[in-house]
Amino acid sequence: MRKKPATVRIARWSATHPWSAIGLWVVFVALCLFLGGAAGTNKISDEESGVGESGRAGRITASGHFIEKPEENVLISVANGGKLDVATARKAAEELAGKMKALPEVESVDTALPSPDGRALLLPVTMKGDTENADTRVQPLLDASAATEKAHEGIRIDQIGTGSTAKGLGETLGEDFKKAELISLPLTLLILLVVFGAVIAAGVPVLLAMSCVGAAIGLSALASHVLPETSAVSNVILLMGMAVGVDYSLFYLKREREERRKGASHLDAIEIAAKTSGHTIVVSGTTVVVSMAGLYLAQEATFASLATGSIIVVAVAVLASLTVLPALLAKLGRWVDRPKVPLLWRLTMRSNESRLWPVLLRPALVRPVLTLVVSVGALLALALPALDMKLKQPGSDDLSRDIPVVQAMDRLTSAFPSKGTVHQVAVRAPAERAGEVETALKTLLNRTEGQELFAHDQTPTIRASADKRVHTVAVGTPHSPKSDGARKSLELLRAWVPEAIAPVQDAEGAVGGKVAQGVDFTGHLEDRMPWVVGFILLLTFATMVIIFRSLAVALSAILLNLLSAAASFGALVAVFQNTWAEGLLDFHSSGAVVSWLPLFLFVVLFGLSMDYHVFVVSRIREAALDGANVRDAVRDGITRSAGVVTSAAIVMVAVFAIFGTLSMVEFKQLGVGLAAAILLDAVVIRIFVLPALMTALGRWNWWPGNLNSARRGQHAAGSDETRRLRLPQPVPAGATQYGRRPSYGQDSGYGQEFGGQQQTSSREREYAPQEHQQPYAPQDSYGPPQGWTQQEQQGHDGRPDL
Repeated sequence: MRKKPATVRIARWSATHPWSAIGLWVVFVALCLFLGGAAGTNKISDEESGVGESGRAGRITASGHFIEKPEENVLISVANGGKLDVATARKAAEELAGKMKALPEVESVDTALPSPDGRALLLPVTMKGDTENADTRVQPLLDASAATEKAHEGIRIDQIGTGSTAKGLGETLGEDFKKAELISLPLTLLILLVVFGAVIAAGVPVLLAMSCVGAAIGLSALASHVLPETSAVSNVILLMGMAVGVDYSLFYLKREREERRKGASHLDAIEIAAKTSGHTIVVSGTTVVVSMAGLYLAQEATFASLATGSIIVVAVAVLASLTVLPALLAKLGRWVDRPKVPLLWRLTMRSNESRLWPVLLRPALVRPVLTLVVSVGALLALALPALDMKLKQPGSDDLSRDIPVVQAMDRLTSAFPSKGTVHQVAVRAPAERAGEVETALKTLLNRTEGQELFAHDQTPTIRASADKRVHTVAVGTPHSPKSDGARKSLELLRAWVPEAIAPVQDAEGAVGGKVAQGVDFTGHLEDRMPWVVGFILLLTFATMVIIFRSLAVALSAILLNLLSAAASFGALVAVFQNTWAEGLLDFHSSGAVVSWLPLFLFVVLFGLSMDYHVFVVSRIREAALDGANVRDAVRDGITRSAGVVTSAAIVMVAVFAIFGTLSMVEFKQLGVGLAAAILLDAVVIRIFVLPALMTALGRWNWWPGNLNSARRGQHAAGSDETRRLRLPQPVPAGATQYGRRPSYGQDSGYGQEFGGQQQTSSREREYAPQEHQQPYAPQDSYGPPQGWTQQEQQGHDGRPDL
């Protein structure tokens, strides 16, 4: 007798020891949260996150161990934007400076400076303490500014700086994410209520996904002490965790429910779900993990952090689906379908085959070549805008102009351009060369004078480290970070710095800053992307070959996922590089896509698309192994999986679309890109392209394998238990109630194992008339399981819930 798959053994143990499995899961989640909270999060530093020359500039600056003090810039101007009364403004500035000096949070207040156009005054304030927690200590300064503004009618006082900007953006974006969380959970629950028609069945996937997110956040905090973490990781974990956590639970629960409706006991149904959907979940999770691991080849700290967080949450979701989910289903029993939502429950209990999916599939099955040409052509047309994709790092110019602190930043940079876009020049040399370095930097600054590409409202200050080995100077430009002027000024500085420090022996210089980081990061991605994409394609191809033992299936999976990814990129470019959707999605187009997004989006989409592909093709192969021809196998496999795939896709699209409502452009682009890709994949790829391609290929789908030999293997390699079930058996008392089929015990070998391993044949062949004098009733005669009410039994013919 063959050893049962690990997914079945784990599920059986969990189902027969439900309280132990549930208790262990609760302890695991609590332990992850406790250890993660105790260890804290190790954030990525500037010197760790930089690449290219800007990364080198960051490391040079960090080696100087400068003491960074939080700075606040108080801008005093006229409320209606008119001409400033200098006397009134200076009186307000003196009053405010007195209030600031009296605050314990303030270290010093400098003299107020007039703007070059005479329309504003700038009052520089330096706070005590470090920059990390400045936002928690800045409120007294904001209160002082507000009180002074109130006392002087017609005067507007804006405060922008380390603490105030972080606080203003944090409050706005924090509200965004809180709103996203509050919307995503009820929306997901509502969708699952429509899918299952019962409250508990809908709540189980959501509860499990939330526990996965909590455990993954704790584990990622521990992992950050090995690979430092970016601030976006927790948001990505939430997004990925809710998507895959709900999807995996949905796959498992729908299959278990389907088997119960066929007449299997709860334990048998759980085992069947573990052997089929459980195996698919493992394969899907492995594929997503393999895809995300490709990000490590980008050799960039932010990508490594995102990969780590994503891998952790996917692995936790797979673990939850295989362990605690069977325990919950076994413990709940029939209560998983309670309490019922009357109308929705009746819809989910419809016994007749769906009329929609056969109609949608008809073009692909009747005219596969024509359908394939038309659908692929439409996706390629949608992908065309991606050829014009432009990349840039997100910055202040990408933030919504409706945010008050962003409006204040615009007024500050308009009056004092040197406070806006800034290039950071860093030079490291032996301490005895400090005088020569300062002379070289002054020569450099002299070259910028009179140049329109640089700001001249303030004289740049050269800073020296305590050991005199590192010198830095900030050179401002009046141009916005996304402009050509900012890039040209960067190119000039990068040409002038080597010339300026050339006379200084053993000197090393570099130019960094936001503009430089964007340029270097984009160039780095362009260099590394072929390696990442090649790695993902190669390993995904190998994984699919191992699963299905078919080069054709593996190659078609790669091509279809590349096609859906390209189409989603085209949609992303069409939306965000143009202005037509600005009002619809509430964003300001920068004419580019966030530079880190295409690579991350490709990796995530490839993993999630394989999720659906493995699930659908598995059902098609299952039907083909049962003897159906290619056309019928495609129709049966897609029709039987359409309900769960569509439900999972709707959940994913809903969760991702919510991120499209956030203020930060990178999350807006991420949400819209993922939602569009999943929608295209679930609708166009799975309804038109995939069935048309498989129908057109015919028996070549399984090349170089042969399903005929696999079918023969099912009978030749049958277990003793399988052979026993093929002989006439006495019917136990009560076994024929409602015409229910005999339950499949733990040794029945029900379902399939991928990769050409032993598989049991369908029940129809096991109980074929030629093998029995009195064969069992056919599948369609099976009635509802025990415990159903008379109303639930009406119209039921034993078909699975699709």
